[in-house]
Amino acid sequence: MKDLNFDTKAIREGYRTTGEQEHSEAIFLTSSFTYDSAEQAAKRFSKEEPGNIYARFTNPTVDAFERKLAALEGAEACVATSSGMAAIFATLMALLKSGDHIVASRNMFGTSIVLLNTIISKFEISVTFVDLSDLTAWQDAINNNTKIFLLETPSNPLGQAVDLIELGKITKANNILLAVDNCVLTPALQKPLELGADIVIHSATKYIDGQGRCLAGAVLATEEIIEHVHGFVRTTGPSLSAFNAWIVLKGLDTLSLRMKAHSANALKLATWLEQQEKVKHVHYIGLESHPHHQLARKQQSDFGGIVSFEVEGGRNAAFSIINATEIFSITANLGDTKSTITHPASTTHGRLTDDEKQNSNITEGLIRISVGLEDVGDLIDDINKGL
Repeated sequence: MKDLNFDTKAIREGYRTTGEQEHSEAIFLTSSFTYDSAEQAAKRFSKEEPGNIYARFTNPTVDAFERKLAALEGAEACVATSSGMAAIFATLMALLKSGDHIVASRNMFGTSIVLLNTIISKFEISVTFVDLSDLTAWQDAINNNTKIFLLETPSNPLGQAVDLIELGKITKANNILLAVDNCVLTPALQKPLELGADIVIHSATKYIDGQGRCLAGAVLATEEIIEHVHGFVRTTGPSLSAFNAWIVLKGLDTLSLRMKAHSANALKLATWLEQQEKVKHVHYIGLESHPHHQLARKQQSDFGGIVSFEVEGGRNAAFSIINATEIFSITANLGDTKSTITHPASTTHGRLTDDEKQNSNITEGLIRISVGLEDVGDLIDDINKGL
């Protein structure tokens, strides 16, 4: 079959039928698999013969999701995990050892920062945080033991970005792996591997599922890298369940359509917010006023669905606006067909210290919206109640 376009791959890639000629993907809800003989079991466990063994590390439904997502990201291989945070942790634990060094963006999801500071540090792996967009800072942070650059672009919740092509040149010149969290845009809007990244990480809980139904994660890279990550997942167990794999697998069918619609709604809402007197600042990379807008136009096909804005009056004012909404779901999740609204300083970034919040520009007056697929006019009216 010739190389297919993205939307066709999203629907047709990955799945192998069971022989019953089913048209929809089957869910393999089993903990283990049987063998024709003891000899076959031995060959499966020794990898002499391919096939399913135990659902912690082999399952046809999970395999279908991994192969489809790999096709969409342009990766050689993929390993699915139980959540996005499990994907990040598995990547770092599989590829690093005591004494290694990470350079990470301080403009990341709050839990990613907490993971680095409280868990990864226990293994005597050091971390240096830098501003995401500052290429000089990334270069200057490199030590002899630096093994991985870790970042998300655009960042959650402020939509900051870094030039992945230029950053990739730095990592390749220094034999460092570039790991990019791509969950805010998904492969429908950005292909980090094509731009110079070595590893792509996803919280498939977000846009890949798209309806807030389950937790899932994924790591994508070369077969060599994924073999290491898969070994960690097999041994320690943060694997994706078959049922959740089936959900995110079906989510991929409509990914491209949804991401275009999320982006269109977000741009309309951000443009309206920018015109409101009580709004101090709007953070949306799709606005020409955003400092990284031109970079985004170069390395993204659209701008995604995350809009953040700051209001005068700090936490009290932000809470008042959030509480006045009736359509928005007050929840910290993102990437849902339903629009969500949250106060990052007290939720997604609530475990950061005051200094860490300040360094990440997470202010008390900041509100984050994950713009869903409702009528954008209704969303604007709903926000306007609080304003």
